[in-house]
Amino acid sequence: MEDKKKVRKTLTGVVVSAKMTNSISVKTERIVRHKLYGKRIRLHKKYMVDDPANTCSIGDKVLIEECRPLSKNKRWRLREVLLRAV
Repeated sequence: MEDKKKVRKTLTGVVVSAKMTNSISVKTERIVRHKLYGKRIRLHKKYMVDDPANTCSIGDKVLIEECRPLSKNKRWRLREVLLRAV
C-alpha cells in the first residue's frame, strides 16, 4: 500500500482577534465578479484558528491550513506568520 499524504487547503488572512488562549480569529478576503453586472465584489469570511504557541497578535498576516475538528468552531491550524504587524 502506498502512503499518500493528503494535500490540505491553505488560506491567507489577517488576524482580527487574539484575545483567546491558543486560538485566533482570522479574516480572509476574496474577490469575485457579480454574475449579472460584472462588478468585482470583495467577500470576506472569519475563521477560528488554532495557535498553540500564542505567537500571533492583531494585524499579523498569516497562512492557515485545514485540519481535523479541534472544537465546535476550530477547523484550521496556524501554519506560519507571513508578516508581523507594526
